[in-house]
Amino acid sequence: MTGLKPEIEESWKIALMDEFQSPYFSELKSFLNDEKEKHCVFPKGSEIFAALNHTPLPSVKAVILGQDPYHGDGQAHGLSFSVPKGVPHPPSLKNIFKELSDDLGIPIPESGNLEKWAKQGVLLLNATLTVRKSEAGSHQGKGWEEFTDTIISTISSLRAGIVFILWGKYAQNKQKLIDTSKHFIIKSVHPSPLSVYRGFWGSKPFSKTNQLLIDNGLEPIDWNLTK
Repeated sequence: MTGLKPEIEESWKIALMDEFQSPYFSELKSFLNDEKEKHCVFPKGSEIFAALNHTPLPSVKAVILGQDPYHGDGQAHGLSFSVPKGVPHPPSLKNIFKELSDDLGIPIPESGNLEKWAKQGVLLLNATLTVRKSEAGSHQGKGWEEFTDTIISTISSLRAGIVFILWGKYAQNKQKLIDTSKHFIIKSVHPSPLSVYRGFWGSKPFSKTNQLLIDNGLEPIDWNLTK
């Protein structure tokens, strides 16, 4: 079980207990153990569940769904679209920051570390939580998707008034897991350079999220990473 040793925040540990004890999760752990013996795997073990550890289930206000962790050296640290301080912004993150600046007039930050968002209740969840170095999608179909689908379903079931931000078709396919009668969906094309011009620019997801939170009597997210 060396592949999945990290501690997991208590509220998530309780909510996901059945998953951790399921046959597919045992197979996933075996796969990861084997991968780590033969390959370099990102992110490091202590950061695989960073999204859950930074944003406990009762604290979730919004969810930003990604697909895979970054597969370059030093990029992935367990939060979708985020990179550690000092790491150059990947193309999609550059576009996210440009839209944030256009939407709310917030300066583009030097650091691409989105932990500040996570600590305010933005669950930065990838569908697949690990990847082999330099091989995008290499850990898809191994069990992570079942695990993270359960996370989405759990939020949908146990919480209300959550804003789900779904960028691109992959994330939008997860809408079937969400009870839209009690949650909110904000969607557009993916911020990737391949699609950003088809409707990501001007989609204003950050101001829309805050307005929905305010309308529900919740504190808005301070999206500004420069202070």
